[in-house]
Amino acid sequence: MVKMAEPFEILFDRAELSPVEHPAYARYGHLGFPSAPFDRPWIYSNFVQSLDGIVSLLGRHFAGGDISQSPDDRWLMDLLRAHADAILTGATTLLDERNARGADSRGIVFRVVDPEVQDLRTKLGLGPERNLIATGHGKLPWRDLKLFDGSQVEPGIVTTELGATNLGSLPSHVALIIAGEGPLIDWSLAAHKLRDDLNIRNLLCEGGPTLYGALARADLIDEKFVTISPIETGQLVPPEQERQPNETGPALLRPTIFGGPGFTKETATWWRWISSRKLGDHEFNRYRRRRVQNS
Repeated sequence: MVKMAEPFEILFDRAELSPVEHPAYARYGHLGFPSAPFDRPWIYSNFVQSLDGIVSLLGRHFAGGDISQSPDDRWLMDLLRAHADAILTGATTLLDERNARGADSRGIVFRVVDPEVQDLRTKLGLGPERNLIATGHGKLPWRDLKLFDGSQVEPGIVTTELGATNLGSLPSHVALIIAGEGPLIDWSLAAHKLRDDLNIRNLLCEGGPTLYGALARADLIDEKFVTISPIETGQLVPPEQERQPNETGPALLRPTIFGGPGFTKETATWWRWISSRKLGDHEFNRYRRRRVQNS
């Protein structure tokens, strides 16, 4: 007999109602989003972190799933993906996933796997799933990665003029967004192009921290979903942990959600806590950016 998945306990929820009725919402409750701005997508992120704010253990157990250790969090990832026109991921994250699977791996595809949630996406009328990979320098072995085959999702790359040169000639089914000269992507320009060229209204950022930090510094993150896993890891990688070849230096620090330069007290961004759920000892929070409304 198949065990029914437990529902999330809703502590409070001040967000929008679901856009359609569907049994996939039964576990979580309502999930809706505001209308996107007219000139760019509504951008929301999804991360899981430890009690002390760590999003990756690094080493062989670098993935978010190693922090959450929760099938419920993985299911919620599907639910959030189902509402996105595209998923945006950094090239480093994609390559880390490939490298963790061995020399012969062609990497992974970021997609909805739960059949019921797949059906929800169909009812939402969002069309084929799309994966966008961000790389400023364009040094991405896309020919070796199955994501770019186009058989499971519609692939695309966000890069710079320098990156486009390094990428070479792409197949016609791979969308290319060029924003900036390089090596850093101009994310404000990229966001406009994603809306104008690809008609992306809801964009889900799944990291890593460097990509999230770049979007946050450009003030483009509208919402963030944060799962708090009931584990404590510490920030300094312990000496007994096996390292990957690129993890060098005597003091290796595990990352938080926000990579790269941050803010001062005066420029730090503020957020509204708009929903909270729990399941077991995991907490599932949603925050929305506080923005000054023009009069």
